[in-house]
Amino acid sequence: MTKQRILVIEDDLDIANVLRMDLEDAGFEVHHADAAMTGLIRAREQSPDLILLDLGLPDFDGGDVVQRLRKNSSVPIVVLTARDTVDEKVRLLGLGADDYIIKPFHPEELLARVKVQLRQRGSEALTLGDLELDPQKRLARYKEDELRLSPKEFEILALLIRQPGRVYSRQEIGQEIWQGRLPEGSNVVDVHMANLRAKLRDMEGYGLLRTVRGVGYALRG
Repeated sequence: MTKQRILVIEDDLDIANVLRMDLEDAGFEVHHADAAMTGLIRAREQSPDLILLDLGLPDFDGGDVVQRLRKNSSVPIVVLTARDTVDEKVRLLGLGADDYIIKPFHPEELLARVKVQLRQRGSEALTLGDLELDPQKRLARYKEDELRLSPKEFEILALLIRQPGRVYSRQEIGQEIWQGRLPEGSNVVDVHMANLRAKLRDMEGYGLLRTVRGVGYALRG
C-alpha cells in the first residue's frame, strides 16, 4: 500500500525532526523544507497528500505560501502557528488554509488533525470535465458510464486528475504507484498508460490523456 506523503515546511530543525519522527511512526512518508521557496518547489515536484506549514519562515511569511499554493493546488494545508488570535485564524482560513494548530501542541492532537484532513480528501470525488473518480468506492466514470479499470490504472488516473495539465514523467509515476520498485528500463508504466488510453477512447474520451514525447503523461486541464 502506498504511504501518504506529508511535506513539512518548517525552519526550526528541532521541531521538524520531532514532526518527522511522529509522522513516520504513524506510517507516513515525510519530506522537509526549511524555507518557503524550497517548500513551494518541493510541493510542485512531489505532490504531497498534505502540507504542514510553519508561518514564521526565513524568506517570506507562511500566509504567502498558502496563497501561492492555492493558485494551482487543492492539497490540504495545516498551519503551525504561535499566533493565537481570532483575527489571525480568520486570515489564515481566508487565504486557503484548511486547519491550524497552535504551538506548542501535543503530537496526538497534530496526528488527529492530519488524519481528519486526509480522510476528508480521500472521500471527495475527483472530477475533470466528464471524468469522475470516487476514491472511497474505487469507481471511475466517464460521461456517467462506468470506466472499468485495474487497480493500478485507477491509481494512475487518480494521480493525474489531482493536478490536471501537470506532466508526470515515467519515473515519477513509477515512484508514486510502484514505490520505485520497477526495474530500470521497465515498460510497465507505458503498458498501463496504453491500456488506460484505449479504455478512455472506447468511451469517446479522445485526447483526454496526453503523451508529451520524451517527458511523460498528463490529463488535459
